[in-house]
Amino acid sequence: MSTLDTTTIRTSSSKMKSKTTFLLMLAAFALPVILAKLALNYNWLNYGVTNKGTLIEQLVTLEQLNIDNTNFAKKWLLLYHPTKHCNTICQSSMKALYNTYLALGKDKPRVLPVALLSNEQSQQYHAVEQATDWHFSPTTQKSTETFTQPQVLIVDPLGNIILSHQLPTDESNQTVFGKQVLADMKKLLKYSKVG
Repeated sequence: MSTLDTTTIRTSSSKMKSKTTFLLMLAAFALPVILAKLALNYNWLNYGVTNKGTLIEQLVTLEQLNIDNTNFAKKWLLLYHPTKHCNTICQSSMKALYNTYLALGKDKPRVLPVALLSNEQSQQYHAVEQATDWHFSPTTQKSTETFTQPQVLIVDPLGNIILSHQLPTDESNQTVFGKQVLADMKKLLKYSKVG
């Protein structure tokens, strides 16, 4: 083999190594960007959602629902929104929600449990209101149109409804329901400076 052939082979080998190195470097920078784009487009990631309830994405306020919030003294609200005919499971949910309110401990003064009730229901629960910290507010046509399912709504001190929790459909889920609402309330109260 001549010197020229050896030099050509070395040069060719050196060019091949340079191309391989360049391609590896390009892949090292491009691959993470491509994977990130795919992960975002195809929702491969859990975005760190830690709330137990459903976030109300569209702004809904008590004022929009025609609910007078002047009696709520700029506090956080656990707004109980039952169906028109509250059955025993609905009443159990109300008790579970009240126990959740009591479990807030030192943060309890920052929160009010409020039930939206029709006039007939208000009379039915008058004794409950007298014996507990429950506050009752009349339902409005707008509130029943907006929230058709029985649920608990978490309202910030400015009157914005931010989270909703569906009421359980049977007695056995009442404890889980209460714990989920409690977890969300504790987190909100921990990071909030208002209310």
